[in-house]
Amino acid sequence: MRVITGSAKGRKLITVEGTELVRPTTDRVKEAIFSAIQFEIEGRKVLDLFAGSGQLGIEAMSRGAKECWFVDNAARSISAVRQNVGHTGFAERSHIVNMPFGAFLKSTKEKFDIALLDPPYSHKLIQKALPHLAEKMNDAGVILCEHERDCPLPSAVGEWKIDRQLNHGTTGVTIYRKTNN
Repeated sequence: MRVITGSAKGRKLITVEGTELVRPTTDRVKEAIFSAIQFEIEGRKVLDLFAGSGQLGIEAMSRGAKECWFVDNAARSISAVRQNVGHTGFAERSHIVNMPFGAFLKSTKEKFDIALLDPPYSHKLIQKALPHLAEKMNDAGVILCEHERDCPLPSAVGEWKIDRQLNHGTTGVTIYRKTNN
């Protein structure tokens, strides 16, 4: 696993070993995600919810995001995120939180421009997170969800509606945007 482009291009990232809950995003899917928002990253505040190794948030910072909040409930994942943001030079722009996603979304006062969700598959965590996440997003923001291709996601969450869906093999990416923008 590596950073695809930007200031940390080519840097190798460690993965979380020994757990079935972490599934690293392939380079092909990661490139599709960031191509979809390539002109929206510079200077933005990013949330990498269900961070795992932190590769999506790190990719966003490598491409110019101002800062990233990495949230994961697993201590092993948090350790990997800390090592990866240190290795890529992004530690000062990173906020690493070891907490269940629901508790984080209920307690944080932050508002985000970009939210990246890549939870363990088959747990319906995206469906549980979206209603709380929508309240933590800036109006011009974007929510990107990586999931199993056949995973049904709601067409709308409040004022947030599906803007675009991408499929890459068995992986789907659903992009939500606020409708009044």
